[in-house]
Amino acid sequence: MIIAPSLLAADFGHLAEAVDMINRSEAGWIHCDVMDGVFVPNISFGFPVIKSVQSLAQKPLDVHLMIVNPDRYISQVRDCGAMMMNVHYEACTHLHRTIQSIHDAGMKAAVTLNPATPVILLSDIISDVDMVLLMSVNPGFGGQSFIEHTTEKIRQLKALIETSHSGALIQVDGGINQKTAAIVADAGADVAVAGSSVFKAADPLAEIAALASV
Repeated sequence: MIIAPSLLAADFGHLAEAVDMINRSEAGWIHCDVMDGVFVPNISFGFPVIKSVQSLAQKPLDVHLMIVNPDRYISQVRDCGAMMMNVHYEACTHLHRTIQSIHDAGMKAAVTLNPATPVILLSDIISDVDMVLLMSVNPGFGGQSFIEHTTEKIRQLKALIETSHSGALIQVDGGINQKTAAIVADAGADVAVAGSSVFKAADPLAEIAALASV
């Protein structure tokens, strides 16, 4: 499984060291959570920070926008060197157009579902996206516990992807540790975002390796 450590859980005073650790790890991507204090009740960091991270990164950037009106920032995300731009279903009035615009900007396009948003709502867009992120906690804060119903949503999403012949990856974010990573991988997830379990570990490199091996 691809592991994408989330910089939200890193020490913001030592982001360069965090990126260097991820570069040396078995992680596949670097996950960047952008929060605006409106769509979610917190503020994280913005595009200048992501651009600095990109200048140091040797892994692709997976940028997750937990913000209102994400369409306004497609060019900024592109200019930060993002591989994947991820927007929330709940934040997009015209999701199909948003996905098209992300692709037109040269990035892969992903859509996120909050815990209470059903998978079936993606039936008309699943063939157009490169990835779906299922939030396994309520977005806005790190360190929350995994919502167990997420495993059923993974199975539902996997079935939708297969019946629609979509090539979309399934990503899960929230409460990921070695135990829950194994659970979501078994249910069909391809990518796991890990924050606290990595950056609070005594040996982050070993923790990433263990997560990637599930």
